[in-house]
Amino acid sequence: MPFYKDLVLASKVETELDRLKKSDRIRIVKGLLRLRAGLSDSIPQRTQTESLLLASWNIRELAPTNKGGKRTMDSYFFIAEIISYFDLVAVQEVRDDLAALQQVMRILGSDWQCVFTDVSAFANGGNQERMAFIFDTRKVRLSGLTGEIVLPPKLEQRQFARTPFMCGFKAGWTDFVLATVHIYYGQSTPDDPRRLQEITDVANFIRDRSEEKCAHTRNWIILGDFNIFARTDATMKAIEKAGFKVPDALAKNNLTGSNVKKDKFYDQIAFKVDAEEFRAKDRAGIFDFFEYVFRKEEEELYASLMPANASYATWRTFQMSDHLPMWVEIKIDYSSEYLEKKLKVLEEGA
Repeated sequence: MPFYKDLVLASKVETELDRLKKSDRIRIVKGLLRLRAGLSDSIPQRTQTESLLLASWNIRELAPTNKGGKRTMDSYFFIAEIISYFDLVAVQEVRDDLAALQQVMRILGSDWQCVFTDVSAFANGGNQERMAFIFDTRKVRLSGLTGEIVLPPKLEQRQFARTPFMCGFKAGWTDFVLATVHIYYGQSTPDDPRRLQEITDVANFIRDRSEEKCAHTRNWIILGDFNIFARTDATMKAIEKAGFKVPDALAKNNLTGSNVKKDKFYDQIAFKVDAEEFRAKDRAGIFDFFEYVFRKEEEELYASLMPANASYATWRTFQMSDHLPMWVEIKIDYSSEYLEKKLKVLEEGA
């Protein structure tokens, strides 16, 4: 549960929260109540041992100030609330100024931990972005493996614009490696050559790592913003050709895109795993937070916080995001299966 005390009680050292007017606090609390109701209706309740709720979310230009202007306290509380309904979240577009990420982490509380990369070079199309994983330490722990993905040197081979981030985790009976990406966008066409090459390179790199004799684990997941326009595009086929598969529950439930307009399939979660010890359950999807916060009918409510001549429809995406969080539920309790195998061994040996 995120911490809301600062919405009511002023701290000893004045902060931006302390400068909020009563009307601001009321607006945020009302938004949180709507958001919590929507999340409870859409996302399975978190459990301690049965399953893991894994999400991926490109949070647009996560920084105190971005192209849309200053980020409001509303967005920090709403972003933290959404994250708190999952166990582990891969976040893309964290910017060089970590103050926004730190504010989200303060609201989440001390049970939550974050690991993140250094910034990618701006000149190479990386836009000073970081990759991050945010997770609840009461449920998830690091396994020890972390690293940014750098391609082996080859003649005329270009590195990733935004360096993918690979990190190993443990939860329940499972261990797995996540590799989060924000693939180069380029031209507004389904199969931009550089975008297709980056997807091919990262998918093949992770495939090769997963098949090594001394692989850290047999369970590997690539997730994040691939900038895939449609599931039938060559960009999506490059992931599948490398042996990764979108979980059935996600493929079946994700009938609309993950962008705000829901017409592009930018974000993906794909598995290359040992099905006996790591598999998705039957619940997955995308959560549309704009049904509950920064709603269309609230434009007048936020008018005084928007830059002059700003479009509310665009401004609100810089407050929250132009991407919707994608999630999947993963089974992590294999105790019954383990006992059944042990029983079979014992009976056969009798």
